[in-house]
Amino acid sequence: MPLNYLRHLSGNQRTRRANRQLGAMLALVAGAVNAGGFLAVKQYTSHMTGFVSAIADNLVLGNTLLVIGGVSSILSFLGGAASTSVMVNWARHRRLFSEYALPLMIEALLLLLFGLLGANLQSFIAITLPATVLLLCFIMGLQNALVTKLSQAEIRTTHVTGVITDLGIELGKMIYWNHTHRPDSDGHVHANREKLITHLLILGMFFSGCLIGAVGFKTFGFSTVLPFSALLVLLACIPLGDDALAILRKRRSAAD
Repeated sequence: MPLNYLRHLSGNQRTRRANRQLGAMLALVAGAVNAGGFLAVKQYTSHMTGFVSAIADNLVLGNTLLVIGGVSSILSFLGGAASTSVMVNWARHRRLFSEYALPLMIEALLLLLFGLLGANLQSFIAITLPATVLLLCFIMGLQNALVTKLSQAEIRTTHVTGVITDLGIELGKMIYWNHTHRPDSDGHVHANREKLITHLLILGMFFSGCLIGAVGFKTFGFSTVLPFSALLVLLACIPLGDDALAILRKRRSAAD
């Protein structure tokens, strides 16, 4: 990828096109982690609705350990989202280019940690299994908050319930029969084609990621996370490099 394209993709100057393209790549990663994570820990770790429902069920059934596990998973997801907010606002107040790239780099490192934990999952399973679930929830919360902030809540990548809902709304608008054929008339219903394309792209990339993650984890195990971690590093490295160069220039100017 050309350097300017990467800078445009994950830098602090956002456009709808960049949001869509970055969202598509992150949906691919999220799908792979979600499906692969299920093969590893038997849970879909981006599905907080399921965790909340499971907590209520286990509370009624008296499964205290499972209730604690569910609450911990939600808190971990919450912590990931809060961490993104802290990093983005910290970088924004310092006028850094990498306000969105920094969480991407952290996510890349955490994916590597997930691979390391997973490779040793059977060694101390009473510790590594819960830790892996919490780590995956943290990663999903971090990524979901990142895309939410950079797209002004127009795009989600770690789960597709909202994506499919919005897709259905736009499809409903598309097939709606207007009594008048004048698009500029009051009450004329028309679909937002750009939004429709974005949701189709996110859904397709998430599904593709699920397929890649499931096949990869089944065939290669936890080493499947390596190319996805490398992709995130690639996406984040140019804005981070720009900040590093800017800091070096300031220090040289101060020294002179």
